[in-house]
Amino acid sequence: IYGGNLPTTPYTTNQCGRGPTWANSLFEDNAEFGLGFRVSIDKQREFASELIKKLATQLGDDLVTDILQADQSNEVGIYDQRERVTALKAKLAGIDSPEANLLKPIADTLVKKSVWILGGDGWAYDIGYGGLDHVLANGRDINVLVMDTEVYSNTGGQMSKSTPRGAVAKFAAGGKPAGKKDLGLIAMTYGHIYVASVAMGAKDEHTLRAFVEAESYPGPSLIIAYSHCIAHGIALDQGVGARQQKLAVDSGQWLLYRFDPRRAEAGENPLQLDSGAAKIKVQDYMMSENRFKMLTKSKPDDAKKYFAQAQVDADKRWKLYQSMAQRDIKSPADSPAPSAPPVSRATTSTRSIV
Repeated sequence: IYGGNLPTTPYTTNQCGRGPTWANSLFEDNAEFGLGFRVSIDKQREFASELIKKLATQLGDDLVTDILQADQSNEVGIYDQRERVTALKAKLAGIDSPEANLLKPIADTLVKKSVWILGGDGWAYDIGYGGLDHVLANGRDINVLVMDTEVYSNTGGQMSKSTPRGAVAKFAAGGKPAGKKDLGLIAMTYGHIYVASVAMGAKDEHTLRAFVEAESYPGPSLIIAYSHCIAHGIALDQGVGARQQKLAVDSGQWLLYRFDPRRAEAGENPLQLDSGAAKIKVQDYMMSENRFKMLTKSKPDDAKKYFAQAQVDADKRWKLYQSMAQRDIKSPADSPAPSAPPVSRATTSTRSIV
């Protein structure tokens, strides 16, 4: 578990007592657990908004209007809203009514809260993928960070659907014969999800930009972050993690990109391919990590075959993303309105999903 609560935790509070609230549930329901936080916060905020309207005459119309119409899209707006809520709580302290007593404990929900779901690739690509897909498709304003080590790191280094072709891991002692699942590409097909693939060791500024964009996006966002791991067979004590991230990007084994649906609304291509063409061969990168290199000793023929296929995989993926990023996207105003499909009374149904 990243950032567990015992014996130490990386999370703390500032001098005002504010900071991240961390919690975790079962490994496999990480996404659903996080969605529950988002739904709960949203419902509390809706209730607080209803209550503050009922108390407008006692609180002052100007304060109520400013709180309900506050722009909290940036840090300045959020800071100003905190100041308003502080003033609100001061006034509530002098009001003794059922509505005021209900509003007091949930007044802070009127300040924007960001919800982040953190997990590894074993969860996101594999055992918890169904839940992750549901949460992303739901459309709620939630952020997901996948720390992709390409293996089940917490449970001992087992193969996951993120494990690349040719890598040796538990349950793949002879090298994984199949390629890596493209989680980012799958998420992009929805069209309404912000998706980014980052590698901080290769391009830290790009990683920071992706986080800022994901946080500002008013909908679901997914950041897939290359995360080096001891299971890769690298000397982490020698500080080679960042080097390996750069090699992965330079070989085309790991792509850097951002897919922002807001660009499509502006008539621009939503996909920006931020890594260039490969500078080295995939095999050069693979031979720098023991998870690949050990196969050349145990099964040299298979290693040769998998390395060649891995190069083909990387070349095809680069061409696919390059073609997607170069497409000419028309703005909605320039495109003819699609005709509505005929509605069949026998098959029409509605469903409410919370």
